[in-house]
Amino acid sequence: MTIEYDGTDFSGWQKQPEGVVTVQGVLETTLSRIVQEEVVMTAAGRTDRGVHARGQVANFRTASCLSTGRLLHSLNALLPSTVCIRDMQEVPDSFHARYSALFREYRYFFLEKPLALGKRYAGVYGGRLDVDRLNRCAGELVGRHDFSAYAKEDAQNGSTFCTVFGASWGRQDEKVVFRIAANRFLRAMVRFLVSAQLEAGPGELTERLRRGNVLKNIVPADPAGLFLWKVLY
Repeated sequence: MTIEYDGTDFSGWQKQPEGVVTVQGVLETTLSRIVQEEVVMTAAGRTDRGVHARGQVANFRTASCLSTGRLLHSLNALLPSTVCIRDMQEVPDSFHARYSALFREYRYFFLEKPLALGKRYAGVYGGRLDVDRLNRCAGELVGRHDFSAYAKEDAQNGSTFCTVFGASWGRQDEKVVFRIAANRFLRAMVRFLVSAQLEAGPGELTERLRRGNVLKNIVPADPAGLFLWKVLY
């Protein structure tokens, strides 16, 4: 299934202990109620607290005879207004939302001035962004690198290498948007990369990638601006 959600009031995607509201928790509870059996979901990406999704992908197994169309309709009727199932289809047993993905694309949106109706879905920079300079920085990210310098330290168990297929900045209506596609992402990696590009000079990102040292003085960008945009299989 393809899922869209407003992450503002959720404590991230991943299910947490009882009493902590997460997207996975709400979906599993609602879906289990519909199919009358316990359902466990696997997602393409585990978004953090406050991060949104336009194209999160998740899969689950069920013995239910309900059609995908009926499940989709029932879910959207019962889910809160901040979560919506955009699409649902049957997949082979071998499909895995996380491990079958070829790449994921995230987008980060900035407002250059505060707007009352926009701050829920964008970071606020408070000045004009130099898109040309930012695109030069983004170009340094493309390729296979050790991104341990751009992730929360508790995310650095296992490999910290990721392959970035594309990264760019552009203007879209009243917003500036950063797009990045990669085979995988470390925890908070995109938000650290956004902040680092705002502060970096020529060649600095490449040097940090080469050295792999963890950034102590970079604060990750506001999660309000980040969207898991799409996943390709």
